[in-house]
Amino acid sequence: MFNYIWPIGMIVLSNIVYNITTKQTPNHANAFLSLSVTYGVAMISTFVVFLFTHKENSIQASFSKLNWTSFVLGIAIIGLELGYIFAFRNGWQVNMTSLVANIILAISLLFVGFLLYKEKISLTQLAGIALCLGGLVLILKK
Repeated sequence: MFNYIWPIGMIVLSNIVYNITTKQTPNHANAFLSLSVTYGVAMISTFVVFLFTHKENSIQASFSKLNWTSFVLGIAIIGLELGYIFAFRNGWQVNMTSLVANIILAISLLFVGFLLYKEKISLTQLAGIALCLGGLVLILKK
């Protein structure tokens, strides 16, 4: 059970730290330079962990197992980071930004799962979508 739960805990804790630090990114700092430093730290950190944990005979063997997804994920992460930085700079509150984005994301992914992966959408999920949309209306109401 622990192996099932700990990744969610990591996601939640990391998202809390992520939102706090992104909100604290100085408005006068160049967002692209800030992300360059961020990804430099991430690249060095993950590569060091890789060196201690890889099981292949060579680094080249590990690289040969990669495909296009690593590159597209890198671009998608830049979009995520810039979206949050600019949302915060444009006045979105920490307690609303992630909530609104993740509700819209969850609804969108239900349909992505259905269209791309042939996952079923149940009546319960459709009811959940309706509740989420209603919640968005209430949350965003001024």
